[in-house]
Amino acid sequence: MRRTFKPQLFGLLLTGTVSTTTAQAQVAAATADIAEAVTLDQLTVESAGQRPEPQGGVTVGYLTKQTRSATKTNTPVLDIPQSITVVPREQFLDQNYQNLTEQLRFVPGLIPAQGESNRDQVLIRGQNTSADFYVNGIRDDVQYFRDLYNIQRIEVLKGPDSLIFGRGGGGGVINRVLKEADGYRVREIVAGGGQFGDKRVAVDVGDRISDSVFFRLNGVFEDSGTYRQFGDLTRYGVNPTATILIGPQTTLKLSYEYFHDDRFPDRGIPSQFGRPYRYRDNIRTFFGNPNVNFTKVDANIATAQLDHQFDSGVAMHSQLRFADYDRYYVNTLPGSAVNAAGTAVTITGYRNDTPRTNYFSQNDFTYTFLTGAIKHTLLGGFELGYQEGLAYRQSLFFGNSLASSVVVNPLNPLTFAPTFLRNNGTTDSNARYSLGLAAVYAQDQVDITDWLQLVGGLRYDHFDFASTDRRTLLTNTRVDDPISPRAGLVVKPLPNLALYASYSVSYLPSSGDQIGNFTPGLVIAKPEQFENTEVGIKYDVNPRFQVTAAAYNLDRYNQRLADPNNPGFFILSGKTNTQGFEIGANGYVTDWWQIAGGYAFTDARIASATSATIVAGNTVGLVPFNAFTLWNKFDVTREFAVGIGILNYAHTFAASDDTVRLPGYTRIDLGFFYQISESVRAQVNIENLFDRRYIATADNNNNITTGAPRTIRAQIIARF
Repeated sequence: MRRTFKPQLFGLLLTGTVSTTTAQAQVAAATADIAEAVTLDQLTVESAGQRPEPQGGVTVGYLTKQTRSATKTNTPVLDIPQSITVVPREQFLDQNYQNLTEQLRFVPGLIPAQGESNRDQVLIRGQNTSADFYVNGIRDDVQYFRDLYNIQRIEVLKGPDSLIFGRGGGGGVINRVLKEADGYRVREIVAGGGQFGDKRVAVDVGDRISDSVFFRLNGVFEDSGTYRQFGDLTRYGVNPTATILIGPQTTLKLSYEYFHDDRFPDRGIPSQFGRPYRYRDNIRTFFGNPNVNFTKVDANIATAQLDHQFDSGVAMHSQLRFADYDRYYVNTLPGSAVNAAGTAVTITGYRNDTPRTNYFSQNDFTYTFLTGAIKHTLLGGFELGYQEGLAYRQSLFFGNSLASSVVVNPLNPLTFAPTFLRNNGTTDSNARYSLGLAAVYAQDQVDITDWLQLVGGLRYDHFDFASTDRRTLLTNTRVDDPISPRAGLVVKPLPNLALYASYSVSYLPSSGDQIGNFTPGLVIAKPEQFENTEVGIKYDVNPRFQVTAAAYNLDRYNQRLADPNNPGFFILSGKTNTQGFEIGANGYVTDWWQIAGGYAFTDARIASATSATIVAGNTVGLVPFNAFTLWNKFDVTREFAVGIGILNYAHTFAASDDTVRLPGYTRIDLGFFYQISESVRAQVNIENLFDRRYIATADNNNNITTGAPRTIRAQIIARF
């Protein structure tokens, strides 16, 4: 059945005319009891109780049909000339993985990295990043582990896209969309536990205070262990949000989050003879001093979002965010390979303090108009930002002699030697930095006919970076003014079939993926450049099931090669080339079978040397040539369902020098789901069903993470 909306609401639902965030609030106020199918242009939602999602989202099961994140306008995924994979909340509740990085394993073309065991870090199309993370389209670039308790969906947009997201994003970006107060009554508790002392509870409470004021509160607390020796973590967060309908054309949304995470960072095991050292016997073994390792973040994030529809037809979407992160980590780790005799390995250590404060203002204006029979959705906007923080490193010294490392037997790799932290004054950073950002951008989405669409735009960024050494008081500065183009073509021979081609460019300033310390050699280094050409196909097999395929070529230029004749300076001759092919599938194959996942072939190569050991022809570290991941959920009866996950990775190398090979593996995960009543569901998840011994990821040749053994978790979801 298709519901016909009241005329006064119709205008609010037109894709590309009014910000969905405003439409959500107005629809919620007038139609909170909708439990029928909704048709938005060509989008059909056939789920009881389905309601509009934040940030232009329309989702059915594991399939998201529409988002604003890739274009800053409410656009069907079918019409976006870019590869996009969305992980909706239903999927990550079903899979019940414990962190963001693990959850992203079912995204084709994305590979989790170790992140020194203190942060989220991934490789997207062969590009390693710990900074390309966003919340509702605003940068969330501090290094920490993020939680999903307040998240509606995770969007992975692949390929450079500086037009929308600004600097970085060479392989793509990961955007989390927050839950928000939408006027619906919400009462939900998600509680679970499992092996290794896992204990976790999350709550979600929402309602309307009046017809024009809505409120929602999300919270989480977790106190868990891990499969690794000494592993533990504690995290808790609270995120109240409010929506205020100021008038028929104006909506204000407010959000504040406090989030705390502390845990035991574990850099894994070393190598020997070009392989992980006896990894089948060292699944749990910690190398280092367990009394030293610790990492913590306290984040305070406040956001105000204002949406307004002008009488002229222009829609404004404005966001203002303040985020303060108190962040540090200290660890001990394997500092070398195990010697040939198998009797010695060195342990080193250090501490990094990386607090940061972000101020961002994003302002988008959209206008839809016709030139003859041609429809234009015009976007214009500007972004202002300021970031400041500290990059302070201390080396760890061992024993009374204050040695920079200590030697242990790899068969008993713990050390309890006295330790002392000190900034060594040379290689250890000790600087305060600031980055001023101003950007303007414009984009036009052109519907020439029902079967031919174009999108094109430009973004201009002004980066003003300064770093002051706190020891010498010397300040280094650099200003960059890159221009990032984007162009795309969509051809639709059928309403549910889209063929596309795209070209995009993005830049990474010489201050790097993580802005921080700035040396004279970096001051004169040009930004790195990413250039992506892509062709693809998207096909809605039925209204609830989409398959996609994309082939691409991604070049990374201006990578730095140390100048052998001028220490501390660089030759910008380094280059990486990635060529790949990806297939994705999401949604209901049948009424009783859902899938999410796909296949990625990724050939990421060093095209020109970036060091003496990372030379042309080498394979980029951690990137497998072949990766197949697929999650299936089968509804056996109305009450009982079974989930089966398959992860298959070819071998990789721990680093781009290709000297330590990590074996490929196949892992099977299971899930069992039982609907106890209309409002209560119980589930059991089994990760690594056959208890395979495998290597999950790495940070370098001697910090290699073993995969978790068979792990069982249980979870109750109660809605009332």
